Amino acid sequence: MNTFEQGRVLLLNKPLYWTSFDVVRRVRHLIRVKKVGHAGTLDPLATGLLVICTGKFTKKINEYMAQEKEYTGSFTVGAETPTYDLESEPQNFKSIEGISPQSIATIAQSFIGEISQVPPAHSAIKLKGKRVYELARKGLQVELEPRKVMIKEFEINKIELPVVNFRVVCSTGTYIRSLANDIGTALGCGAYLSSLCRTRIGTLKLEDALTVEQFENTLPAQGS
Repeated sequence: MNTFEQGRVLLLNKPLYWTSFDVVRRVRHLIRVKKVGHAGTLDPLATGLLVICTGKFTKKINEYMAQEKEYTGSFTVGAETPTYDLESEPQNFKSIEGISPQSIATIAQSFIGEISQVPPAHSAIKLKGKRVYELARKGLQVELEPRKVMIKEFEINKIELPVVNFRVVCSTGTYIRSLANDIGTALGCGAYLSSLCRTRIGTLKLEDALTVEQFENTLPAQGS
């Protein structure tokens, strides 16, 4: 039994445009072990820390998923998208005249603490056995219940309107896309997530992660 079957925790930096399962599939192919899973999905347009568990350590996935997350990213004000990010085209454009850095900072502060959040209709949550994004793509109306999440820290780092850069620390289950959309609603001009990078899960940090290529280069030629 190789070390990957015995159990390893891998910290990888998910590339832009890859799905989280693309990374799992690639790792599974490289190490030739069937039991491989990730601890928390990143959307294709997000980058950053993906915790991959192999072999017997796949039992630890829920433990890692339950830990708090840290992200950096940006949202763009003055429009909305159906997916709350750039996987769909911006629409419902509105003027951002009168939107000031102070008003953005004040509204961001109001989201700190326990909040009620409705997940995006274009998400991987299951409703009656179906992924809701599959229903949304078919044009079906999706009604999702709000859920309680915790925003522990929310910093606005830089504002170059219409783009706002931020850092957020939050509980598991938080959708940063929904947070961006809700901020846009509160501002009255709409907003969508325009970039996202996960920088931490619990005590595990992106700075300690390898790219998929770097991980591949650590393996012997036979991939075991």
